[in-house]
Amino acid sequence: MTNPVVSTKYGRIEGRLENGVRIWRGIPYAEPPIGKLRFRPPVPPAAWEGILDARQFSPMCPQPVESSSSMMTGAVTKTMSEDCLYLNVWAPGHQAGEPLPVMVWIHGGAFVTGSGSLPTYDGHSFATRGNVILVTINYRLGPFGFVHLSPFHEALSSNVGLLDQIAALTWVKDNIAAFGGDPDRVTVFGESAGSMSIAALLAMPAAKGLFHQAIMQSGASQALPSGQAQQIADGLLQELGVTADGLDQLEAMTAQQIFEAGERLKKRIGPGVNMIFQPVVEPDTLPLEPLQAVQAGSAASVPLLIGTNLEEGALFFRPNSPLIKEEHLVHAVEAMTGIQDAGAFTKQYPYTIDGHAQIMTDLYFWRSAVQFAAAHSGQAPVWMYRFDWTLPEHPVLGKAMHALEIPFVFNTVRLFRNIGVEVDRDTQSLAERMQDAWAAFARTGSPDTPSLPWPQYDRSDRSTMIFNSRSEVARDPDSDKRMMLGL
Repeated sequence: MTNPVVSTKYGRIEGRLENGVRIWRGIPYAEPPIGKLRFRPPVPPAAWEGILDARQFSPMCPQPVESSSSMMTGAVTKTMSEDCLYLNVWAPGHQAGEPLPVMVWIHGGAFVTGSGSLPTYDGHSFATRGNVILVTINYRLGPFGFVHLSPFHEALSSNVGLLDQIAALTWVKDNIAAFGGDPDRVTVFGESAGSMSIAALLAMPAAKGLFHQAIMQSGASQALPSGQAQQIADGLLQELGVTADGLDQLEAMTAQQIFEAGERLKKRIGPGVNMIFQPVVEPDTLPLEPLQAVQAGSAASVPLLIGTNLEEGALFFRPNSPLIKEEHLVHAVEAMTGIQDAGAFTKQYPYTIDGHAQIMTDLYFWRSAVQFAAAHSGQAPVWMYRFDWTLPEHPVLGKAMHALEIPFVFNTVRLFRNIGVEVDRDTQSLAERMQDAWAAFARTGSPDTPSLPWPQYDRSDRSTMIFNSRSEVARDPDSDKRMMLGL
């Protein structure tokens, strides 16, 4: 059959028709951020003549090599390049008469790893079962996307990874109608650093109006204060041997030089400070910490679906992980969460690896999600979930750890075969119910479906959907933990 061709604002592009789905891969949404465009806001792509081949994924953004594989998807062989600002579109095989809802996925990876092309994020099921247009994006990572350089020179910017996301959303607004999508029904959704990015987008003036609903999976308000971020940026410049009066040298350096300097800086700072490359609160792009901005009404018209997994920390603390000294544990929690005197909370948990994992689950992921949900529930409709599904005794799937909900949301649980698991009917049914809820939210602004009734979340009731083999709504789950944390 003929490959699908569409006309965008910048030129015509050719994709593929695969298993009843139209797919365009590697569509440029910005000029390559190299040379004079490095550490600066993204620039719209130049128009082209003829038809652009959009049948292959673009390179991944520079990142550690080990990030190109996954315990569930197996090895992913992809080239890496600074020229990585591309997006991918999945659409039903035949363009509908009525424009379809659009879902834009922002991948996670601690702001240093990941790509919109990972197999777990395959959009076939969203396009067929969900009847929505799915977009996945790349954005600059690590020192390329999240180093705070604006204080050093007026021509340099901060939060350029977030500005990339805004540029991709702008591209969607301007072009998605050609693919059958409705630019006035755009839902952003993401996990971990992708979810934290969405918290920031809800607070950024430049993102206002580019999306209409938001789904945040396992991540909430996360940003460094400007002073701390400036110290990190100064450390990177020292690693590169660049002084304040020689910042133009950054344009001529290779991507490998900058990447390796970032890796050296992470080692020099040490494990006590987590995520040295992340959003920063600064006046030009992110004027307020996201939780404060949302409390002040920055996203008052945006419905929100938000949640966490029951055992997030199990991904980061494996059974053979070493115990962390108590004082280091307390310091790490304080640095990650902003909690004062975190020792009063950490001592409530057993001094074991499982205890460490639960501290991370409760104090970092769950606490921030509850704070964000409560703050936003006074501004717009909110729905909350908790993902509890496990495969008991399995070495990988035995706990409801960080990121485990993603293949359920994308209905890509078939990838569990890569770790020797044949998916049974109950597991497949859970994936379908979750994806149906996400697609319903994109379509109507509510995840409530006939097969999964789902009431809104508010401070008085705190109704939370518990996803498991048998999913059900719980009223104020873990209320004792919530009160202990003063939430």
